[in-house]
Amino acid sequence: MRATTPIYQRIADDLREQIADGSLPPGSKLPTEADLREKYGTSARSTVRQGLSILVNEGLIVPQRPKGYFVREIRPLVYRPQSEFRRKPPEVDIYGHLLASEGDERRPSQDIEVSIVQPPTVVTKRLEISENDLVAARRRTRRLDGEPYNLNDSYALLSLVEGSEWMNPSDVARGTNQVLAELGKELVRALDEIYVRMPTPDEVRRLQLGPGTPVAEHIVTTFAADGSPVQVTINIVPGDRHVIVYERVKNSEEFEERSRSSWGAQ
Repeated sequence: MRATTPIYQRIADDLREQIADGSLPPGSKLPTEADLREKYGTSARSTVRQGLSILVNEGLIVPQRPKGYFVREIRPLVYRPQSEFRRKPPEVDIYGHLLASEGDERRPSQDIEVSIVQPPTVVTKRLEISENDLVAARRRTRRLDGEPYNLNDSYALLSLVEGSEWMNPSDVARGTNQVLAELGKELVRALDEIYVRMPTPDEVRRLQLGPGTPVAEHIVTTFAADGSPVQVTINIVPGDRHVIVYERVKNSEEFEERSRSSWGAQ
């Protein structure tokens, strides 16, 4: 079977195995194209490059011309969707969904754009509004040491947030959820949906994604005490930069009953 495998595929398979077993650790340089041509008995540069391209598309290696190819260094973040309603100090709240591993000293920042838009379908359905209703969009690109790690776009009815700090295109120290509470729409319940897919061109641009990188789309619809939907937030999490962690606690008979009902409905 090995003898019938195309050379470019053998190159990719062998290098992938060396990356997986640690023979080629993160940050290490791969053999040169000339070395690979000699090792695999091919004179065609295109054959070697085709094999390397497979690993680039898989997110395992990165080209750094003219130096060569290097094993990608990945420092994943812990993405905790359940942190939405936790009480946190203001300086942590604005980055609450970008929790790095313990000891991670990378510097967080974010770019914020606020605009008035016609709501996309994903928003109209969840806010239970018509496509003619205007919404405010608060689009955030979150970064660590300047590298984009997460998109966080929130939508709310313009008639609710117009003139409030929710529309301020900068950090809101106490959090935009608190702003909504002050507007009479405290968020008390959230519905989470997670989809795994390939990114849109806009997401590729904003997150500077490499070829073949999937994303997790986390859609959060939050509700007020009266059951009305207040805000839809769409988080886009690159699959090569995060681990998604959910915490579930059994703390009452009511919780147990709800869990049984939830699982039974699936």
